[in-house]
Amino acid sequence: MVVRKSLLIFVTVMVMIQKNAMAAQHVVGGSQGWDESADFKSWASGQTFKVGDTLVFRYNPGLHSVVELEGDSSYKSCDISSTVNSMSAGNDVVKLNKPGTRYFACGTAGHCDQGMKLKIKTVTGSAPSNQADSSTPSSSSAASHCFSTTFFTFIAAIFTVQMALVFLL
Repeated sequence: MVVRKSLLIFVTVMVMIQKNAMAAQHVVGGSQGWDESADFKSWASGQTFKVGDTLVFRYNPGLHSVVELEGDSSYKSCDISSTVNSMSAGNDVVKLNKPGTRYFACGTAGHCDQGMKLKIKTVTGSAPSNQADSSTPSSSSAASHCFSTTFFTFIAAIFTVQMALVFLL
C-alpha cells in the first residue's frame, strides 16, 4: 500500500515537472521588445504558442502599455476602448491558459494604428514551443529556459533514484 502511494506521488510529481519544463516564455518582439520598431506580425509567425506558455511584454511604461482586445474586429480597427485587460508595468506577463486566438495592442493613442499590435493563436500540444525568435540565444530568457529545463531534469533524476531506493527497501 505504501509502495502504491509512493508510486502515485512520484508519477504526479513527474507530470508536473514535465509540464513546467516544457512551458515556454515568449518575449514579445524578441530583442526589440514591445516597441514601435518591432514587426510583431513577422515575430509571431515564427512562434508556436502553446497552452501553459507565457507572453512577456517588455517596454518603457511611460511610453507604452498593453491592452488585450475583445476580438478580431477591435484588433483590425485598433479599437482600444473595448479591452479585456489592461497592463502598464513595463514587464507584463500573460499566461496562455487555453487554446484560441488572442489580440493585444499598445494602449497609447496612435501606436496601434502604426502597427503596435499582436495577434496570436494558442494551441494545445505537448511538444516544446518554438523559441527560436522569442529572444536572442545569448539572452537571459533563453539561458533561464535552459537552466529551468536542466533543473527540472535534475530534480526528476533525484526523484527517480529515490523511488528506486523505496522499491528496493
